[in-house]
Amino acid sequence: MAKEKKPMRTDIGWSDASSITLFGKDFPSQILGTLNLGDMGFLELTGRVPNLAESRMFNAMVVCLVEHGITPSALVARLTYLGAPESLQGAVAAGLNGLGTVFVGSIEGAAKMLSEAMPLKKADANFQEIAQRVVQAFKADKRIVPGIGHPFHKPIDPRTPRLFEIARETGFDGPYLQLMLAVSEEAARGGGKVLPVNATGAIGALCCEMGFDWKICRGLGVMARAVGLVGHILEETRQPMAAEIWHSIEAQATAHIQRPSSED
Repeated sequence: MAKEKKPMRTDIGWSDASSITLFGKDFPSQILGTLNLGDMGFLELTGRVPNLAESRMFNAMVVCLVEHGITPSALVARLTYLGAPESLQGAVAAGLNGLGTVFVGSIEGAAKMLSEAMPLKKADANFQEIAQRVVQAFKADKRIVPGIGHPFHKPIDPRTPRLFEIARETGFDGPYLQLMLAVSEEAARGGGKVLPVNATGAIGALCCEMGFDWKICRGLGVMARAVGLVGHILEETRQPMAAEIWHSIEAQATAHIQRPSSED
């Protein structure tokens, strides 16, 4: 017996010869020239246009993730472009492939941790007690608690206080942010060192505040960092460094090799 085919459906967008419709809105008249890029991202994830508070908070979150200097993802994009300058999109994709549990993708880890620890948003929850359970579970599994500490932003990630300030101003400083802070404090207490909430931890908590499914939270980093990588590739065309990085690393990595002198 032939397997019954499941119906295919999309509610995102459709078009005909004379119109384009996205989420039930006429694209030229209701979206184009009205929504900024962040608002368009919010619409894609929620199916609705953000209100003013949501727009400000969401745009701050994605702007925070666009750029962070010469990071591994930026280096990969530049080096890929060196080898394939005909494929800008390939270079950007190569850089995006590095957004994982260590860089940027920890947004997803933090959001998953918080949403599983507190499935329902509770303003009166015992955050310290929940944080203790969370940290103990990560410690038992020998896993790193996501969203806290930073390799070189010490003692605090300078982006985090500003994100928290905008959250207060927009009404998104709710229980998930409180829980993230409690997790940070508990992890620091157990580890004996300062482990403040970093930018990805703050954004992961804000994703929970805004009702995003944790499975899509890494996507905020993907959409934002793509913009930054395009900027890096443009700079690479004007002020190249990829070839110098390649030759410099090769020279250092092979410095121990005894090569015959030119007189031999």
